[in-house]
Amino acid sequence: MSGVGRGELTDKAWAVIEPLLPEPGRRSGRWRNHRQVINGILWKLRTGAPWRDLPERYGPWKTCHERLRRWTDDGTWDSILARAQVYDDGQPVEWIISVDSSIVRAHQHAAGARKKGDLPAASRYQRDGEALGRSRGGLTTKIHLAVDGRGRPLSVLLTAGQANDNPHLFPLLDAIAVHNGGPGRPSKKPDMLIADKAYAHDRTRHGLRRRGIAHTIPERCDQVARRAAKGSRGGRPPAFDKQVYRQRNVVERCFNRLKQWRALATRYAKRAALYRSSLLLVAALIWLR
Repeated sequence: MSGVGRGELTDKAWAVIEPLLPEPGRRSGRWRNHRQVINGILWKLRTGAPWRDLPERYGPWKTCHERLRRWTDDGTWDSILARAQVYDDGQPVEWIISVDSSIVRAHQHAAGARKKGDLPAASRYQRDGEALGRSRGGLTTKIHLAVDGRGRPLSVLLTAGQANDNPHLFPLLDAIAVHNGGPGRPSKKPDMLIADKAYAHDRTRHGLRRRGIAHTIPERCDQVARRAAKGSRGGRPPAFDKQVYRQRNVVERCFNRLKQWRALATRYAKRAALYRSSLLLVAALIWLR
């Protein structure tokens, strides 16, 4: 496609994404082109504007919103990110994984979704109050992110903004599944995990050792003092490599890239699943740049 606009799908990205999209439905009238619709969704994410302000060149705003919702429910966005992660660009996944979290402010428009008691068998995010919580800044959502050694997203989880980081480390690692295109199970186990002091819990270190995952996590000041107070009974400090730890900045840079999209830097979507799908789409574009 000639004349690709700023923030729209490149030909390379479209070649990867197109085979994963559902076949056009059999309806009377003209079926809106998938690429046109995804470009409309990307315009919305880049600008943060209301859906009703979508330019006419992308078609009806209801069509774009409906496909975002439909492909969220059937797992299409997850499939797109999974395919992008193994796209052969000469730079395979680098299994030195960094994890971290970041809080995003939730706009007042995001606060109208049905709550826990209204949904009998809802998704994980709906059961969790749509991943909305109250922090000092008001309504917030926390993004938990794992990236490879080049800062490319591997898995994304959402929680309420006030949630602690550490309890969500293993679910975040379990969500990593890189399919190599051949038979066998997907790759999940990192060669090295890098995390900050928010994950410096003894139980977490024991869990990582049971899984055979090498890790570089600094000790907190209170842990150092407690071990020193025990003297020889305090044991040796956990292994920590300062040179390796310097590579953790890749996850911070990934957050910066995601938040260049205004509808990701501030959450407007009522449903956490739709907000997560928006993150997955942009994450796939990071792999396909």
